[in-house]
Amino acid sequence: MSTRIGYLGPDGTFTSMALDQWRPAERARRVAFGSVDAALAAVRCGDVDGAMVPIENSVEGGVSATLDALASGDPLLVTGEVIVPITFVLAAPPGTALEDVRAVGTHSHAWAQVRGWMGRRLPDAAYVPTLSTAAAASDLADGDQPFDAAVCAPAAARLHGLEVLAEGIGDMQAAVTRFVLVSRPGWMPVPTGADKTTVVLFQREDHAGGLLALLEQFAARGINMTRLESRPTKASMGSYCFSVDVEGHVRDERLGEALMGLKRICAEVRFLGSYPRADGRAATIAPRAADADFAAARDWLGSIRDGSG
Repeated sequence: MSTRIGYLGPDGTFTSMALDQWRPAERARRVAFGSVDAALAAVRCGDVDGAMVPIENSVEGGVSATLDALASGDPLLVTGEVIVPITFVLAAPPGTALEDVRAVGTHSHAWAQVRGWMGRRLPDAAYVPTLSTAAAASDLADGDQPFDAAVCAPAAARLHGLEVLAEGIGDMQAAVTRFVLVSRPGWMPVPTGADKTTVVLFQREDHAGGLLALLEQFAARGINMTRLESRPTKASMGSYCFSVDVEGHVRDERLGEALMGLKRICAEVRFLGSYPRADGRAATIAPRAADADFAAARDWLGSIRDGSG
């Protein structure tokens, strides 16, 4: 039975480009969804076996729709990640001139990454939000839309027969977006030595030093964090959870001990998976924080407890 993988569509989105890079997806049947929530809901109910969704951008930070969807609802696991360079173009129907553009359609994350260029070249153009950058291009090609041009990937402009009015309009030319492949709990990648683990941490109550207590669980065991973001739990004003990426795999001794410490002090620890890093960079292991060091310490404690030490 073929694997079904959902993604934030339609074709021509950066998410579809991430799926192009994901080798196991070569023989998968792709299913496009109009939103991250819809794609992850399809994973949860079994309509698809997994979903590729954006989770972090080098300019705008975390993708709130993905972070919130993973922090709530039935548990899901991240099993892999892909890094995609982000290049934007301004595209319009053939015959449109740059000075004719009065309104521009695109996704909110894309707009945030081209605001500077728009302010310089099209300061009076209105912004019209769309479900995705590819949807902006598709809608524009279909006609009768409240915008004259779209900010999208070059592939989306070509796919929908649009004319490129300007290339490389991103404010940060080296921008990248990180995408993750998400599935239902079950299979988890084995440790590679170049892994990342994602968790969501919920405090028992808000108090001075609360975040420090969480972070100390990692610091005391020499675990490097690669991302830390707070997100409202939506339970009440001022109630936040923390979405964290750290170097290492849940099967590593140091990370296993850190998770046990977090389980003790947190109201909830939502484990979102351990998976290979897209860049293949090996984890930074602090002195005396290797698996052998933790095993030796455990053996020492055992010898004391059983009287052999």
